[in-house]
Amino acid sequence: MMKKHILSVAIGGALLSSAIQVNAAGFQLAEYSATGQGRSFAGEAAIADNASAQGRNPALLSYLDGRQFSAGAIYVMPDVDVEGNMTLMQPSMSFDASIYDVADNAVVPNFYYSTRIDEQWAWGLAVNSNYGLKTELPTDHNAAVFGNHTSVTTVELNPNLAYRLSEQVSIGAGLRVVYGEGEISASVPTWMAAAVPVPAGTQLKGLKGDDVALGWQVGSTWQVDENHRFGIAYHSGVKLELAGTASGLQYTGGQPVSIDGYMPLELPAFAEVSSFHQLDNQLAIHTSINWTQWSVFDELRAYFPGDVKPIGNIDSDLVKVENFNDNWRFALGTTYQFNDQWLVRTGIAVDKTAVDDEYRTITIPDSDRIWLSAGIGYQPNKDLAIDVSLTYIDAHGVSKINEFEPSVGATFDGAADGRVWLAGIQMSYKI
Repeated sequence: MMKKHILSVAIGGALLSSAIQVNAAGFQLAEYSATGQGRSFAGEAAIADNASAQGRNPALLSYLDGRQFSAGAIYVMPDVDVEGNMTLMQPSMSFDASIYDVADNAVVPNFYYSTRIDEQWAWGLAVNSNYGLKTELPTDHNAAVFGNHTSVTTVELNPNLAYRLSEQVSIGAGLRVVYGEGEISASVPTWMAAAVPVPAGTQLKGLKGDDVALGWQVGSTWQVDENHRFGIAYHSGVKLELAGTASGLQYTGGQPVSIDGYMPLELPAFAEVSSFHQLDNQLAIHTSINWTQWSVFDELRAYFPGDVKPIGNIDSDLVKVENFNDNWRFALGTTYQFNDQWLVRTGIAVDKTAVDDEYRTITIPDSDRIWLSAGIGYQPNKDLAIDVSLTYIDAHGVSKINEFEPSVGATFDGAADGRVWLAGIQMSYKI
């Protein structure tokens, strides 16, 4: 059975388009828990609030007592606009190709479980999503030739194990099992319909598929004293080889054939160094420095090894040139404990872009981002905790885009601007 590669691959390139880039660099999702969201995910590799801590650093399982579970969701509300003009070489003409509110709202759920085996060992299970998005344009929109539909859904399963080496040092490791499915397509805009000639909205290219791939993660913590802790974590890259089908005029010429193919897509490795400092009985501050190896994301290329080839009898097709760079994220957060039941979290973060102006595309208009977050924690009893959080993410400045589509001789020249609201809720319980 064909593993529909296009999905992730298309995902990686187009689907993870305009909106996700405003959340985190490239098409990465940072929203692994509403607890961490309240402090802009500062200190996540060093703080063990609840079972969700293993999502960033498996070593933190050693700080959790008994059996615990934590579940929640973050509602993502992006507002991304891409304004610009399209210029054609033949015939020579130019017209508006602006796109407004291209990214849909989405819910990112999560679930975590942890259990303490003895004084040294603990294990846990995490289920969340690190990648995903959906963007949609009318099939006859002026910019539909660059892509009218992109969608991606991923689910990650992490079984984790932690061991306490001493009172000061803990280590942990886990397995990353990533499933993804997605779709990407481009269609004939109105200005192009008369020249083809086919009806406006006809599919030009379409790719879809799914795949499962494995990776791993490790982490460690150092408890300097009762008030200060440092943590470090590393999550390996995950190599997807998405197998699936290709369709559309540029692949099939309108013939009712199915073309098998695959597309390699490497989800980048990422690492974090964090600190936690309890300044007094009420106030704590947290910091994080995050690195993501986006330089592995240089291009999206589809391969067609089967007997049925696309038009031109080609063996491969360069879908997108990306040329991403490794990126950095810096976060600072605070927690203020009012009493045994109530606490407040705040945070600010700077998330640097993974792409230079020269290579920014409509489908992934990545840019620098600033995070501003606040959250409230309520603990009605010793076993139950409820966290709610709100975050505003602003794309820092306007991101220039200059993209050329050689198949139709079209150039898009413009800029992207975006912002995102995140609203999260998390419930954690000690069994």
